Amino acid sequence: MPRPTDAVEHRRVLGIDPGLNITGYAVIDQVGKKLSLVEAGVVRGLTKHSLTARLKEIHIGVLEVVRGLQPQVLAIEELYSHYKQPRTAILMGHARGVICLAAALENVRVQHYAATQIKLTLTGNGHAPKSQMQQAICREFGLLKPPEPADVADALAVALCHCHFAKNVELGLG
Repeated sequence: MPRPTDAVEHRRVLGIDPGLNITGYAVIDQVGKKLSLVEAGVVRGLTKHSLTARLKEIHIGVLEVVRGLQPQVLAIEELYSHYKQPRTAILMGHARGVICLAAALENVRVQHYAATQIKLTLTGNGHAPKSQMQQAICREFGLLKPPEPADVADALAVALCHCHFAKNVELGLG
């Protein structure tokens, strides 16, 4: 049992699954070892024809989430590029850039995680299929079905991964 002088560690984490059309986000609170879902949803880039307009929409949407929910850290999936689709990686880099800018403007630390690290942390398999990841999310938060769209579940996975590694990251070991 904690003594009255023992401070219970509290952390609010914003997990982001970046996308140009749909950016999933999830905010979770970690108090000691207990996790609770605060809010989850999507930021949509509604303008279909202009990359600049979509990036602005993503930036404003994420900035609103950061300002409204005040996380201490933003956890985001690292950029992955397949050699057959370099253009996709370049476009995703733009989305990640405006998301990181939103965090920086509010002095929120950004932590990056590889997709394989996120999958390994949640399932024990660095190449787990999306269905296995969604099962892990449901189990962790007691959900009857996975959040929709899948971008929300992916954002939850990123936030959970950060909570798992947070102590090491803060100590400079992660």
